[in-house]
Amino acid sequence: MLKLSKLTDYAIVLMGYMAKSHGESRAARELAEMSSLPLPTVSKVLKSLSRGGLLVSHRGKKGGYSLALDPKDISVAEMIRVMEGPVQLTDCANANVPTLCEMESRCPVRSNWETINKVVFEALQAFSLEQMSEHSPCSGERIQEPTRVTKLLELVKS
Repeated sequence: MLKLSKLTDYAIVLMGYMAKSHGESRAARELAEMSSLPLPTVSKVLKSLSRGGLLVSHRGKKGGYSLALDPKDISVAEMIRVMEGPVQLTDCANANVPTLCEMESRCPVRSNWETINKVVFEALQAFSLEQMSEHSPCSGERIQEPTRVTKLLELVKS
């Protein structure tokens, strides 16, 4: 099963709250209350996002965190990379990184894993924080998939 860690899921949720804040600084405590997540968890995630360059930390009485970039310029792939490392479905999915797999030289499916990994990465790269935060949880509506993502999904199906 492909699954993001809870901390990565929480990071994307918190980034969604930050995107809705229209550039305002938000304190960890405030985000913990908004998201109903424990304050220590929120603090840990915010520090990781700040170290990864997606948030800016502000000190002082009106301190907190704000987005380092416009929500349209932050991809889901980038948020995952900051929290978990590069998007890579298998150890051999990245042709640029040598692996220690004993089957590497004779593997009949490695090039296909590279293709699949590329398609998944491109789909996550094409989906922005702005798009993630457009969906209202109360409306029950699903946001429209970006054209590029739709084309990538069609490519995988063919």
